[in-house]
Amino acid sequence: MQKEALKKTFFSFMISLAVVALGIWLSSAKQGSDKIILHGASQFDYNHAYTRALIKFEELVKRYYTGEKPIEFVLHANGELGVEKDFFSYMNIGAVVDYAILAPSHVSTFSSMATIMDIPFLFRDGDHYLKAIEQDVFKPVKEDLLERADVLIAGYGGGEKRHIFGRRPVRNMEELQGFTMRVMGSPIQSRMFEALGAIPTVISSDEIYNAIQTGVIEGAENSAAVIDLLKWYEVAKDISFTSVSYIVRPLFFNAKRFRSFPASLREAMLKAATEAMAYERGIEMGQDDPTLEKLEASGKVKIYQFEDRDEMLRRAEPVKKAFAREIGATEILEAIDAIE
Repeated sequence: MQKEALKKTFFSFMISLAVVALGIWLSSAKQGSDKIILHGASQFDYNHAYTRALIKFEELVKRYYTGEKPIEFVLHANGELGVEKDFFSYMNIGAVVDYAILAPSHVSTFSSMATIMDIPFLFRDGDHYLKAIEQDVFKPVKEDLLERADVLIAGYGGGEKRHIFGRRPVRNMEELQGFTMRVMGSPIQSRMFEALGAIPTVISSDEIYNAIQTGVIEGAENSAAVIDLLKWYEVAKDISFTSVSYIVRPLFFNAKRFRSFPASLREAMLKAATEAMAYERGIEMGQDDPTLEKLEASGKVKIYQFEDRDEMLRRAEPVKKAFAREIGATEILEAIDAIE
């Protein structure tokens, strides 16, 4: 009975959110019939790298746009229009949100190929990650998503490293064996860490703190910025420098609206997207190690080098290849692996 009531409450909340969002969009469209109004969305505050990148995008579009019709930007930050999966739903139907930075997992319903971006140990190091982005290795994902969801990938951000952290040190493969850890809901996450000898459990991010504190799990993996922001170091002080992944976070455009814009605006948006996401990558990669150093200097965490990363990568390889075959992304994985 209580579960049913909660479902109804959640459903009502989502309906209300959609109505409010659509109202904002329709109001803007009516008031701005003589100009083009572009709506961006971020679930984070104005200090977050995603939001800062969207502000940079706005600045660059205004600089490069040479058309006669006026343009105006409205950025909905702090989750005003919901969370990332909501933003993608809006872009898919062609209303409310015109651009947003999202995790690839939110588009998997339309393109399973997109989950290639979430595979752990996809990149050897930061230089390998940057070369892959520069060579546009994810172009097949871009084409697949445009065809299936009518949403355009306009650029790529990310670059933040994710490390294993927990209530005890994990300094080598031996200490990783039997380590109970939280993973995201993507099947590749569980399969990968099982292959490495850990014991993965799917838990939502907002339950990690309590799950570690109560001993349900020993730890998890995430970036320094998130560990700091959510104060997970209060219950898990040991961080193992494992570089589990270098995250990829695309900038998505509402393709239905994008096609309706004059050519000069489309060109300005594409050029601005490339530069804004390079700026975003710079923020993420630039704050990564300094955040860890700050946490260690303040005594909040202890950092350990992982001794067996080459062995970790060796064991991860067959899991990556099998998953890539399943989602039709073998050519993408081969292109990434071929980068020197």
